[in-house]
Amino acid sequence: MTNHSKHTQGKIMAATLSDQAEEVYQEFYDLVNMQPKEIEDWLDTDEAKSVGQTKDGEDESVGYQSGKKIIEIKRTNKDELSDDQIDHMRKVCGYIKRHKAQRPDGDVEDTDWCFSLKNWGHDPTK
Repeated sequence: MTNHSKHTQGKIMAATLSDQAEEVYQEFYDLVNMQPKEIEDWLDTDEAKSVGQTKDGEDESVGYQSGKKIIEIKRTNKDELSDDQIDHMRKVCGYIKRHKAQRPDGDVEDTDWCFSLKNWGHDPTK
């Protein structure tokens, strides 16, 4: 009977983890309102390359690198997402929510604030 309990516990734990991943997935798709091709086209612009913090020894900002990962995530079948991709989706959701809360006054279309959000897959002008 003890083995059965452990097996049941394992199932409960696994279900909880997949429930958490499902929440992250839903939130990610609510917040990331750009399609992969839109993000690709955006990342080709000078504006995309002009914003964000770049770590020592790297050429691209954290947000720019994130945009590339988001494209890959959005092109991955839901049931094939890796733990690293789920973790990145969680990071993206946190960034977008924090950054949206800092919205500047006025027209944001040509602001670093907007450019940065687009690097993270969210177009605040939509």
